[in-house]
Amino acid sequence: MGGVSHTSLSPLPSSDRADTAARLRRALLDASFTADGLLDLLGAPAYAALARSETVPALRATRGDTPLETLVRLFLLQQPVPYARVADVLPAEDALESGWLTRTGGDEVAASVDIRPYGGPDGEDWFIVSDLGCAVGGAGGIGSREEGVVLGVGGASTTLAGITVREPVGSALDLGTGSGIQALHVAQHATRVTATDLNPRALHIAALTLALSGAPAADLRQGSLFEPVRADEKYDLIVSNPPFVISPGARLTYRDGGMGGDDLCRTLVQEAGDRLNEGGYAQFLANWQHVEGEDWQDRLRSWVPRGCDAWIVQREVQDVTQYAELWLRDSGDHRADPADYQARYDAWLDEFEARKVKAVGFGWITLRRTAAAEPSITVEEWPHSVEQPLGEAVREHFDRVDYLRRHDDAGLLAGHFRLVAEVVQEQVGLPGAEDPEHVVLRQHRGMRRATKVDTVGAGFAGVCDGTLSAGRILDAIAQLVGEDPVLLRDRTPAQIRLLVEQGFLEPVG
Repeated sequence: MGGVSHTSLSPLPSSDRADTAARLRRALLDASFTADGLLDLLGAPAYAALARSETVPALRATRGDTPLETLVRLFLLQQPVPYARVADVLPAEDALESGWLTRTGGDEVAASVDIRPYGGPDGEDWFIVSDLGCAVGGAGGIGSREEGVVLGVGGASTTLAGITVREPVGSALDLGTGSGIQALHVAQHATRVTATDLNPRALHIAALTLALSGAPAADLRQGSLFEPVRADEKYDLIVSNPPFVISPGARLTYRDGGMGGDDLCRTLVQEAGDRLNEGGYAQFLANWQHVEGEDWQDRLRSWVPRGCDAWIVQREVQDVTQYAELWLRDSGDHRADPADYQARYDAWLDEFEARKVKAVGFGWITLRRTAAAEPSITVEEWPHSVEQPLGEAVREHFDRVDYLRRHDDAGLLAGHFRLVAEVVQEQVGLPGAEDPEHVVLRQHRGMRRATKVDTVGAGFAGVCDGTLSAGRILDAIAQLVGEDPVLLRDRTPAQIRLLVEQGFLEPVG
């Protein structure tokens, strides 16, 4: 991964002035410069447009001179504002001296960074700092081609925050922290937070995000992947929204890994196992190649380090042309000279052709350090909607893995189960038919899975309330339908195991 040039990026505020950040935070809160305050001021359409980097509706909604309108135009819309108006709202001289504001000539001042209100999971009022014009992270057509530019919060950031297991831990590592959003989240439940990034500008901005949000400072370290972490350091939680884009070269530090193909994501996953404490989680977003003649699931299984359970979910697949166009738009190349655009597009397709890549997958990878003799590796495709936040569902997945690993078929039949809340049963068949063709169980929480079951499975799940053992329930069903109870006990544990694995049934006691 290459070095970082900041020659044409704006100077950043001082990260050593905690007193200034605290006063600035207080002034922002006093003016209701919060996620809720913005929604009230702008209205839902203009608020949603901001998340798409569209500013015209917000400009129209902030033509007055209230404190909140002044702050929106200054920090979100990057408009020069008369000094006198700013001084009525903020500690203006302090903000100028420490670099949060700059003079633009005449009697106007401008923001040196983008500050975007962000609502925490428990109602916290946080502020995410990013480079000007880069508040929305991900493929939103930022149009900035500065190698060291630091983006704010995008869909990938919120996805990772939503799937992260949230439980009290002693130590956490945010690898590739960017603007610091993941470090901000884990600071709420980790005693010690370490945040790393190859880009020193990102570390500076992450420090600003934490300070302005009123969060404890993190241990900030510069370097690529696990380089800044000592060999003897282990963590209870590792999170990373890495530069996962598979691209020809490393033009943009925030997105391009700089290794060939999907090697950066593979390396990150493979090296994480040795950095985890027993029972610790490592959670990543990643891209991976679909290579001709190779099963993509086998490819990902080969990434999982020894001594780790894994749950890998592919959420989306794009063919190589869609993928190249997505990231060319991200860097604004679609607005460049047509010949330059074509040359860059060709370079992407040449790279994929050389590697025999036909498509690129995107998804989540969760590892959990385990002492089990046979770790569990689940690799699946689930492009359907899920319920965020999903962190609790991720933790429950691994709890079920532990349960099923401890119980053979006899243990399952002796166990007691309960149908998970908000699971519904659907009967599918022709109108007027006496019996359904099949029965579907569907979740309305978590992963929102649906699975086909036979009539025995549907009947079994329907009466699971934790009072009777699985074996006793099957004996009653056998008597009801006239089947041999021994044969039913022999063939049903596999279906029970699947229903537990997928979260339709939960063990009781």
